[in-house]
Parts: sequence; structure tokens; C-alpha cells
Amino acid sequence: MKRFRTLKADEVDARVGTCNQNGFSLLLYKDARCDQNILDEAVGPENWQRRHYEVKGNMFCSVGIYDDAKKDWIWKDDCGTESNTEKEKGEASDSFKRACFNWGIGRELYTTPFIYIKGRTEQKNNKYVPSFRNFKVLIFECQDSKISKLQISGDGEVIYEFTFARVWRCNSASGQRSKLCLKKERTPMRLSSSQTSIYQHNIRKTIRYACISLF
Repeated sequence: MKRFRTLKADEVDARVGTCNQNGFSLLLYKDARCDQNILDEAVGPENWQRRHYEVKGNMFCSVGIYDDAKKDWIWKDDCGTESNTEKEKGEASDSFKRACFNWGIGRELYTTPFIYIKGRTEQKNNKYVPSFRNFKVLIFECQDSKISKLQISGDGEVIYEFTFARVWRCNSASGQRSKLCLKKERTPMRLSSSQTSIYQHNIRKTIRYACISLF
């Protein structure tokens, strides 16, 4: 059975999760059209199908892919939740996306770091909303099915960056590498000169004692 590729930056969208006077969080997601395109690309439009059914009031979707080796259809199912707009359509679409997660499409989204933007909110109609109207994922890279690099803009301004660094211990005698630890680096925005100096010093110090392989 074919393994699905990871998502591209233009296939990932960002929406607001929570928002208050201190800042707001963002959530990453894919839409049903993205799943359809990847299925068409990977297995061919004629080699996959979907069907919906209801169990105890919950909408389920079953996505089937034809296995040439087994000469049979393989199915994976999941249920969805209602949307805030169109109830039935939203639930059907959500169940389809969740079933595609079971197939591995977009599963790397589950490794998304907590995305929080400090400040940059305003009060409208007695509630806080982000001062940005449009969010776009500019960079979305993965390694070993995990998000390794992420960059998001708000109204054209870069507001969030994330890099996943894997640190290795080097054995000078054998030249072999062994995993030392996993380290996540969130690049601060708008660093002052003193903060920049400290940040660069920490990077140089890390490089001095370990081999860093950035993924």
C-alpha cells in the first residue's frame, strides 16, 4: 500500500484558536479538498472511494483504497463533528478528513507546536480579536513525519517561526553519531540587540559541544 507524502505549505491553513487581551493562539488544519487531491495524486481518482453512514446519531465516513496486491478494497473509518455553519455538510466533511488522517494524510499536523502570538489583539464588540485578518503558512517542512520547520505570516508580516533541531553526540574516535536529545527552537520575533547577542551566543555554545543536524 502506498505511503502518502507530507503536506505542502499551500495545503495547510491557520485559524484562531483562543484570543484574549494578552495574545492569541493559532491552529493548523487541512480541508477536504486537500485530501481529495492527495488521494487522486497518490492512488489515482479511480482507486479510492468514500461512503458515509450514521451510527447512534453520529456521522461516519469510510475511505476505501484499492489494493492491487490483495485485489480488494481496504477501508478506514472515523466520525466527524458538526460545524458552526452547515451542520450536515460540516459533519460529513469532518468525518472524511478524519478518515484520511487514519490513512496517514496530514497526520504530521498532530505534531504541531503550540502556536501563541503575544499581544497583537484588539477589542471589538466586547471581545478580543487578533489585529491580523489573514494568516498564511509560508514554510511547512517535515522530517520523520514530524513538523521540522514552520513559518506563519499575518497580513503579510512574519509573526511566528519554529525550527525543530535534533542534537547528536559525536564520537571522535569512530565518527559515529548517537542521539543526545531533542531540542525545539522557537525563533523570537523582533529581538533587541542584547537579546540577539545572547541568542547567537547560545547557538555558538551548542555548536561547540555538539553536532547539530537541523531538520
